[in-house]
Amino acid sequence: MLELFTQSAPAFIAVVFAIALVIGSFLNVVIYRLPLMMEREWREQCEELGKTPPLQEMPEDRFDLIVPRSRCPSCGQAIKAWQNIPVISYLILGGKCANCKESISARYPLVELLAALLAAACAWRFGVGWESAMAIIMTFALVTISVIDADTQLIPDSIVLPLMWIGLLMSLFHPVAGSETLFIAPRDAIVGATAGYLSLWGVYQLFKLVTGKEGMGYGDFKLLAALGAWLGWQQLPVIILMSAVVGAIVGIGMMVFKRHERSVPIPFGPYLAGAGWIAMLWGDAIMNTYLDLMI
Repeated sequence: MLELFTQSAPAFIAVVFAIALVIGSFLNVVIYRLPLMMEREWREQCEELGKTPPLQEMPEDRFDLIVPRSRCPSCGQAIKAWQNIPVISYLILGGKCANCKESISARYPLVELLAALLAAACAWRFGVGWESAMAIIMTFALVTISVIDADTQLIPDSIVLPLMWIGLLMSLFHPVAGSETLFIAPRDAIVGATAGYLSLWGVYQLFKLVTGKEGMGYGDFKLLAALGAWLGWQQLPVIILMSAVVGAIVGIGMMVFKRHERSVPIPFGPYLAGAGWIAMLWGDAIMNTYLDLMI
C-alpha cells in the first residue's frame, strides 16, 4: 500500500481526503463538547459560582468526547450511524433531523469538507511520509481551535499546549542542516515558541497600558508559541503580518456591513491559525518572494 501511494500521488491524496472527512466529523464533536466540558470543570472547581446561571444547560451525567452518543440538539433523538456519515448524511437528510425535521446547521458538513480539503492539500504538498502526517495533525488542531475560538472566544489549553510540545519534540528529528523539511532545528523551535508567546504578550501589555483594555487573550499567545515551535521563529513575521492584515480587513468589514460594535471583541485565533497553516505549506516561498521584491 505504501508503495502504491508513493507511486500514485492522486491515490494517496484521495485516501487522505476520505479519512479526513471521517475525522472532520469527530472534530465537530470536539468543537461542540469541549467548551461545555471546560465550563463544567470550571464550575465544579468554583462552587461559589453555583448561583450564577450557566451559558448553556450543563449535562449532569458523564459527558466527554466519547459519551453520550451524538444527539439532535432540538429533539434529543440519538443520531444513528447511517445518519452520521460525513457530508453524505447531511445531503440525504436534506439538512434536517430525521426525527423532528428541524434544520441542521450547514457548519457540520462545512467543517468536515474544510478538514478534508486542507488535509488533502498537506498530502499534495508534502507527499507520502511523516511530514504529511504531522502537517495533517496540525491542520486538524488548527481547524478545531479556529471554530471554538470563533464560537466562544476561547482557545483550549488541552489542544494548544500539546500542539506546542509536539512541535518542540519534532525538532529533535531535524535532518541535515540546510535541507527543506517541516522538521526544523531545535534552536529554531525553542526560539520560535518563546518569541511567538512574548511578541503577542508584549503587544497585549502595551495596548493595555495605553488604553486600559485587554486587546487579546492569553490563548492567542499560546497559539503563536505553538506555531513558532512548529515552524521556527523565521516564520513568525509572516504569520503575524498575514493574520493582522486579514483580521483588520474582516473587522472593518464587519463594522461597516454588519454594524459590528467596536466594543464587541473579534476572535484573533482563526486568523493566526489560517496564517500559520499557509506558512506551514508555503512560508519559505512567501519569504523568498518578499525578499526578492525588496532587493
